[in-house]
Amino acid sequence: MSVVIVGATGHLGRLVVEELLERGTPAREIVAAGRDAERLAALAASGVRTARIDLDDPATLAPAFSGADTLLLISASEPGRRVAQHRAAIDAAVAAGVGHIVYTSAPNAAESTLVLAPDHKATEELLAASGITRTILRDNWYHENYVPQFEQARDYGSFIGSAGEGLVPSAARRDFAAAAAVVLADPAAHADAVYELTGDTAWTYAELAETLSEVLGREVVYKDLSTEEHVAFLVEVGLDEGTAGFVAALDGNIRDGALGEPTGDLRRLIGRPSTPLVDTLRALA
Repeated sequence: MSVVIVGATGHLGRLVVEELLERGTPAREIVAAGRDAERLAALAASGVRTARIDLDDPATLAPAFSGADTLLLISASEPGRRVAQHRAAIDAAVAAGVGHIVYTSAPNAAESTLVLAPDHKATEELLAASGITRTILRDNWYHENYVPQFEQARDYGSFIGSAGEGLVPSAARRDFAAAAAVVLADPAAHADAVYELTGDTAWTYAELAETLSEVLGREVVYKDLSTEEHVAFLVEVGLDEGTAGFVAALDGNIRDGALGEPTGDLRRLIGRPSTPLVDTLRALA
């Protein structure tokens, strides 16, 4: 077996490489692929093979994908560009004869109202049209997404948002990496499966404030704003209008229930409970 990790130089990709090694995949069978040469060098120190690729330059993909049995396509990070980048990776995988693609998608991507869902829906459709056997990992939110709220709470005793009473069934990034590693270690067992990966517990921003109070040893208050107030605040502290609108739209999606509730898929894949939110926040502290 040989597996290529596209996006190995990102936080999730690095953890997937670590999980594969810990679960017994020989280092020689792992190709860590990404743009950042310095981070690739750090991965190479673990014994895995590396390849510098750029999804905006399809010519860099063929050498990296050659001979691969399975490819993990970790979704690119730039809205507006990633569908074209994903198409380039899928086309290159088809040309290289890759037998299975595992893709990290978004919650309920095919039907979701999430502002970021359309790119993931389009990618899932590209995968379906490619004819390659595939596994879709619809990752919910990472606990680590809330580092900014942790920092606000630590520094000011409060944090802001516009998520109302919406639920966030998040898990630690390493939990999602473990799920990817499980699938990559035995892709045939997960052929054409779609997994809605969530943490075991869903929480509101008010409950996040309670957890932060426990971790930081001080009272933390969540200040719930309207979408308009949220955008205005983010612009005031330095974000451009587009980014501020995107961040507030995500909170609006949460308020409207777009992240859903715990599914159990993640727990079943990794064979253990998901990491509690409080544990990740304690590690930050």
